[in-house]
Amino acid sequence: MIKTVLFDLDGTLLNTIDDLADAGNWVCAQNGWPTFTVAQFKLMVGNGIPKLVERFSPADARTPAQLAATLAQFTVRYDAHKEDKTAPYPGIPALLDALKAEGIQCAVFSNKADALCGGIIAHYFGTGRFAAVRGNRPGVPTKPDPTGLYALMTELGADPAATLFVGDSDVDILTGHNAQLPAMGAAVGLPRPRRADRRRCRCAGRGAGGHPAVCAGKEPVKSQKEHRTDAICPVFFFIQSKNALAHCAKAFL
Repeated sequence: MIKTVLFDLDGTLLNTIDDLADAGNWVCAQNGWPTFTVAQFKLMVGNGIPKLVERFSPADARTPAQLAATLAQFTVRYDAHKEDKTAPYPGIPALLDALKAEGIQCAVFSNKADALCGGIIAHYFGTGRFAAVRGNRPGVPTKPDPTGLYALMTELGADPAATLFVGDSDVDILTGHNAQLPAMGAAVGLPRPRRADRRRCRCAGRGAGGHPAVCAGKEPVKSQKEHRTDAICPVFFFIQSKNALAHCAKAFL
């Protein structure tokens, strides 16, 4: 029975892509670089802001010094405008309240810079819904490396056998796999697993379009291309509606 649920932040709890894209395009415009559509930015996010900055920077502007300067430029702009268009996905506040009412502790584990996470969570969700909020910290590898996730679980006193990881991308599903946790993903608006690797979900969210995501073997994996269907793995779900998250969660609780 699940006693702890660990959530990714961007694309899972909050729809942040417009503010991230706006900040990125502002930086690009300031430097005379090409700008990108929101759809293109969706393919750049998921591995932390430094990696996002690297991805939207032109190839001739990626020296360590240039990337550090661009990262600083982006961080200042994004921090000042991170709440312009961002909003919780429908049903997420109610889901968090329902989990709390069941005595399930919730926490946030994100690749977003740790300094940004606490403030944005407090702004949109107040206090009391999360036992801890953790972003990327210096010296800690980003997801899908499970090191930071292990540290957070230790801090929470979370039993791995009773912990669920919820995210929105292959990075999050790989994180859950690498930590040997069951993982659930919401695929709204983001790239989904290849059709050949998907099977229909048998849980309560089936009518809302849920289906298990790709599973992999026992060894940690770094990319979705390494995935294969394997019955020995934990169950992973991608669901196509944020409101279906609560229905699919019933399969674990």
